[in-house]
Amino acid sequence: MNAYAPLYIGTAGADVELTPEAAGGKAALLWRMSRLGLDVPPAFVLPTTLCRAVNAGDAEAIAAMERGLAEGIARLEAAVERRFGDARAPLLVSVRSGAAKSMPGMMETILDVGLNGESLRGLIALTGNPRLAFDSYRRLIQLFGEVVEGVPAAAFEERLGAMLLSEQVTGEADLDPEALERLAHDYLAVFSRLTGHAMPVDPMRQLLSATRAVFRSWDGDKAREYRRLNGLESLEGTAVTVQVMVFGNAGGRSGAGVAFSRNPATGMPGLYADFLFDAQGEDVVAGRRVPGNVDLLTRRLPDQAAALRRGAERLERAFADMQDIEFTIEEGRLWFLQTRSAKRTPRAALRMAVDAVSEGLIDEATALERVAGIDLAAAAVGRFAEPAEAVATAVPASPGVACGRVAFDSAKAAAMAEAGGPVILVRHDTSTDDVAGFAVAAGILTAVGGRTAHAAVVARQMGKPCLVGCAGLVIGETATIGGKPLREGDWLCLDGETGEITLGRREIVTEKPEEALAMIEGWRKAG
Repeated sequence: MNAYAPLYIGTAGADVELTPEAAGGKAALLWRMSRLGLDVPPAFVLPTTLCRAVNAGDAEAIAAMERGLAEGIARLEAAVERRFGDARAPLLVSVRSGAAKSMPGMMETILDVGLNGESLRGLIALTGNPRLAFDSYRRLIQLFGEVVEGVPAAAFEERLGAMLLSEQVTGEADLDPEALERLAHDYLAVFSRLTGHAMPVDPMRQLLSATRAVFRSWDGDKAREYRRLNGLESLEGTAVTVQVMVFGNAGGRSGAGVAFSRNPATGMPGLYADFLFDAQGEDVVAGRRVPGNVDLLTRRLPDQAAALRRGAERLERAFADMQDIEFTIEEGRLWFLQTRSAKRTPRAALRMAVDAVSEGLIDEATALERVAGIDLAAAAVGRFAEPAEAVATAVPASPGVACGRVAFDSAKAAAMAEAGGPVILVRHDTSTDDVAGFAVAAGILTAVGGRTAHAAVVARQMGKPCLVGCAGLVIGETATIGGKPLREGDWLCLDGETGEITLGRREIVTEKPEEALAMIEGWRKAG
């Protein structure tokens, strides 16, 4: 078998099993989800074996990549009966990364690939939804500019801010189709001005450039740092998954979310989800907007929420572990876009191991294997010794308590930590570029974002208390919290259980989950 040949999900040829080593963990699990009968958009995968060779400029690998893209797009067109870049029924695709081991948010994704002037009109004709078309187009221009061409995100955000001001609305979700059309043209002008050339209109050229950029992101600084911190230097590279687009930004019965089959902070059973209506997946995981929870989804789309619960339960049973699921609802239809073993706190890992044995998901030996690499002392629950008046509140994304001196960026956090003493990293929003700051911080606080953003996922994996969506935190030329000044070096305390934030220094005490620890110890002795 050709080591560079594409692999398939939900199309002709999809009966060949995808393994994490060849297709990356994300695509391998997409294949498994499709075999379980869940709705998964058709896709093809360029294997991990291409990554290093393409990045090194190997001519044979580059030619294989180009052939694989052409063959794969033809398969997708046949599967959905649409054509890539067509003026009547256009196929659009997402281009996603995926290594053999999960690296949440460390590499790049580009959505809505295949849009240009002609296919834009085709998307409007196909859906009857000009807002969807222009919103998707401006997203493609921004992501393509940032990821492929290195255009600073601030250049696009400046134009978005100006448009919001001129339209007198608070967020991009409030922009009407005409405003989004103007915004897309503004983005095209920014792209041309900062790159020296126009946005590519040929769909295959867009796809080729996006694929090269996703492969290239394997060697990016944040991806390298994540592999170093997590002992993943031996990984082969990233695969690239090219998947039929489904649109969470198609209106009020659409949206995107991230769900966990159990609470990844505590291990408590029950669906744990964040969801944004009329949004694409990157809006959720980027942490720049405050999403609603599963209760909001259940109130507005009860059938879809019930289907999500059933799907999460099926996936947890199939993989015998807590799952982290990305999903999109397009005009009332639920699509599963990703599942993986959920990153969790030591506290949640301990509870999950104990509960999974009692529920018959795994045996005691397997449970011991799962907790073998966990510092069980870190499963202790911290609390503040004495109460204090909260200056603000936020949404708990990772449990525990932390107290330290404020740092407003990762570089300053690293310097303060090296000088000695705990640090609280305080940001308007976080991205996975902040992974080095997470590593040295005692806790993380953000003004916006949700519990399932990539940054919150990484914080939980590291066992760091994290609070997000703090409406009382304002960061500009100066910072305030709850209307009070907040300066670098000030002491700040975070309570990851209650979401309360206090100024000053407080004493922390810890309590161990003695019952669960005793059960683990009993299994060890019995074994």
